[in-house]
Amino acid sequence: MKFIVAFAALVAVALAAPQHPDKDAHVVKFDSENIGVEGFKYGYETSNGIAASEEGHVINAGTENEAIAVSGEFKYVGADGVTYTVTYIADENGFQPQGEHIPKADH
Repeated sequence: MKFIVAFAALVAVALAAPQHPDKDAHVVKFDSENIGVEGFKYGYETSNGIAASEEGHVINAGTENEAIAVSGEFKYVGADGVTYTVTYIADENGFQPQGEHIPKADH
């Protein structure tokens, strides 16, 4: 009986341990281009299906409304095995993401 209790406790501890399936992931592609004060562009991809790319540039240069506007996307594989993709822009109107899994605002 003690063996069964000890075995059950060992199984419970093993199941409760944090799972890190991505710990062995590595970068398979990386690009980066710093265009100076005018803007930037980068992208990367990892062996576990994560990828991102973004580019940005200055808008309203030389005015009090000068800002950086960016656009990009990222993707990852969820715990359910589905690849989720988010595209976005971020500018003077804020962060504006889009994706099939992101609820749409009613206007």
